[in-house]
Amino acid sequence: MRLADVAPVASAFWRMALAAPVLLALAVRLGRGAPGALPWGLGLAAGAFFAADLAVWHLGIVRTTTANATLLANTTAFMLAGWGILAGRERADPRRLGPLLMAGLGTALLLGRSAGLSPENLLGDLLSLAAAVFYTGYLLAVMRMRDRFPTATVIALATLASALFLLPAALVAGGPFWPRDWRPVVALAVSSQLLGQGLMVFASGRLPASVVGLGLLVQPVVSALAGMAAFGERLGPVELAGAALVLAALVLVRR
Repeated sequence: MRLADVAPVASAFWRMALAAPVLLALAVRLGRGAPGALPWGLGLAAGAFFAADLAVWHLGIVRTTTANATLLANTTAFMLAGWGILAGRERADPRRLGPLLMAGLGTALLLGRSAGLSPENLLGDLLSLAAAVFYTGYLLAVMRMRDRFPTATVIALATLASALFLLPAALVAGGPFWPRDWRPVVALAVSSQLLGQGLMVFASGRLPASVVGLGLLVQPVVSALAGMAAFGERLGPVELAGAALVLAALVLVRR
């Protein structure tokens, strides 16, 4: 997204629009059942939640620190775990809650030195927290669909719906819409949507909500490592300790 020469919301639209035809073709080839049986309502809901998540987070990240935006957006992990317990689908298992809290502490350490609350960041912080709420809604809709439909069908519906919702949002938000260099937005569509979300949707049908949520906390670790490789950003001992805690939590939750 940083390398794209379009506006933030426009980059979110192109991520979906470029991935949608590939996913639809895959869904047609691998899909099962008649079109009338498809979960159109849940697909639209998932697309709306995901579009709102991307649009709100892209607007929030420019109004607060990167650390705050990343930390607050990843509270989805705790929202999913809480939903699983409150909805009665999962019990409060210390073997899962312990690693989740460990990963949360690791994320805070990873981002702690650059994170901070201030009146100037308040709007961006609230937008980033709202993004976490929307992403939780997206994952819950996806999990519901994955109970009955294959990964390709679910992600194709959600991606197409999300692109339809993001198009007017990108046009209203203003800024450059048509890329001059297509490579960054194509890379975004392939890495984040086709591969990243494809694997996430696949996992959501096979793992409890708390474990899926914990997996989301790997994102700050990967982002930090990518920042080191691509933008020369540095990690100190505290940040490295936080990354180690997150990775250790992932090992513990699967034992």
